[in-house]
Amino acid sequence: MTVSTAKLPVIDLSSPDRLSTANSIRQACVDYGFFYLANHGVEEELIEIAFEESRKFFSLPLDEKMKLPRKEHRGYSPLYAENLDPDSSSKGDSKEAFYVGPVRGSGNKAELNQWPSPEVLPSWRSTMESYHGKVMSAARRLISLIALALKLDEDYFVKVGALDDPEGFLRLLHYPGELGSSDEEPIYGASAHSDYGMTTLLLTDGVAGLQACPSYRALPDSRSVGRSGDNLGSGKMYHRYMGEFTIAKRIYASVLCFIVNIGDMMERWTNCLFR
Repeated sequence: MTVSTAKLPVIDLSSPDRLSTANSIRQACVDYGFFYLANHGVEEELIEIAFEESRKFFSLPLDEKMKLPRKEHRGYSPLYAENLDPDSSSKGDSKEAFYVGPVRGSGNKAELNQWPSPEVLPSWRSTMESYHGKVMSAARRLISLIALALKLDEDYFVKVGALDDPEGFLRLLHYPGELGSSDEEPIYGASAHSDYGMTTLLLTDGVAGLQACPSYRALPDSRSVGRSGDNLGSGKMYHRYMGEFTIAKRIYASVLCFIVNIGDMMERWTNCLFR
């Protein structure tokens, strides 16, 4: 398999030229399904604090983290608890995660979230709630540009109710590094997969590892090995689609720009124009 660096466009969310920005998004979503998002409105200081609080949690003893086991898609998921590639026979992905669901909204959605004890991590909940809110705000602005990229009114997704009560999830991810491989199957940070929602906004600590398949067809055994690092968002190390491919693209890890990718739901909504 050949691996090269993808030359993805940088989308400036603050640009006054919305039509040109939308056209750039359209091209990126047709060609790769990935692009960088700059000037997104999430303050650098908040990003740094969120990463630091994330590191504090993952550095806790396992028994302390296991007090918040994942349920209702919220809480802690330990090493090897997930395997994103159903075709893989490995013991699981070499990553640990913490899920935070909507922090506002109708019903009891916010109440389903689990939080570390304030005695252990006093600033953790307020930091993650603030970060979640800021990213959701950026996502709403981005969605209006995606509507324009689809030759629709920029408030299209608002008018049809797609953003009335969004299921925006924050996933904190920690990859401990390359742990080798078993005799039967290599061990990966995150197995080959595609995301299932509208869009993913991924922020990394600058450690490389993410790869993308630029075509709709991918080899079942083509994935990337995880490296030590942390992500904020619904992150992944590699994307693949059913079938066959020969080239993978490495995604440059940016500390301040979000890496945005199109999810399965948006792909279906656009009749596979965006992917």
